[in-house]
Amino acid sequence: MKQKLKIIVDVFMTAALLLLMSYNLIGDVTHEIIGAATLVIFIMHHILNRRWIKSIFKGRYTPFRILQTIIAVLVLLTMLVQMFSGIILSRHVFSFIHIDGLTSAARIMHMLGAYWGFVLMSLHLGLHWQLVISRVKIKLKKSSKAKQIMFATPSFILAAYGVYAFISRGLADYMFLKNQFVFFDFSEPLILFFIDYLAIMVLFIFVGYYFSKLIIWLPARHKNKKSA
Repeated sequence: MKQKLKIIVDVFMTAALLLLMSYNLIGDVTHEIIGAATLVIFIMHHILNRRWIKSIFKGRYTPFRILQTIIAVLVLLTMLVQMFSGIILSRHVFSFIHIDGLTSAARIMHMLGAYWGFVLMSLHLGLHWQLVISRVKIKLKKSSKAKQIMFATPSFILAAYGVYAFISRGLADYMFLKNQFVFFDFSEPLILFFIDYLAIMVLFIFVGYYFSKLIIWLPARHKNKKSA
C-alpha cells in the first residue's frame, strides 16, 4: 500500500511539474494553485521517503549513491528556492504574506529554480528509472521481443526529439540567465507545449538512467580486470 502511495505521489508531482512550466499559458491563479498543491505533494514525498533521509549518513557511499544523493540534495534546494520565491511573488494564494523589496530577486530565483529544478527532477527520475523498467519487464516477460521493442521505441524517439525541444525552447539560456525573460507563444496550442516539455523530461530521464548505468558498470569492470 505504501509503495503504491509513493508511486501515486510521484506521478502527481511529475504531472504538476509539467503543468507549472506552462506558467503564462495556464494563467497566474491556476499556476499558483498547482504550485501550492505541489508544495503539499513535495512534503508528502519526503514523509513517505523518510527512511532514505534517515539513512543518508549511514552505510558506504558508492559512486552511484554519491550521484543519487547529490542530485536529491540539488532537487531539494531548487524546490525550496521555488517555494520561497513563489510565496514572495504570489498575488493570489499567498497574497496575505507581504515581503517588500525582494520581488526582482525572487523573480530571478523563481526562474532559475523552475528550469534547473525541471532538469534535476528529470535526472532524479532517471536515476530511479530501473524500478520502472523492472516493472515493465515483468508485465512484458510473456510478450514477444517485437512487442518489447515496439513498447520501447516511442521513448527513444521522444528522447531524441527532446534534444531539439531543449535547444529550440532555449532552456539553457534560462538556466544560465542569458535570457532573464521567458518567452511564451500564446498562439501555440497547449498540447504542443506539453509534448515539447515531456520530450525534454524524457531526454533527461534517459541521461540520468544511462549515466547511472555507466558509473555502476565502470567500477565493476575495473574490479573484474584486477581480479583477472
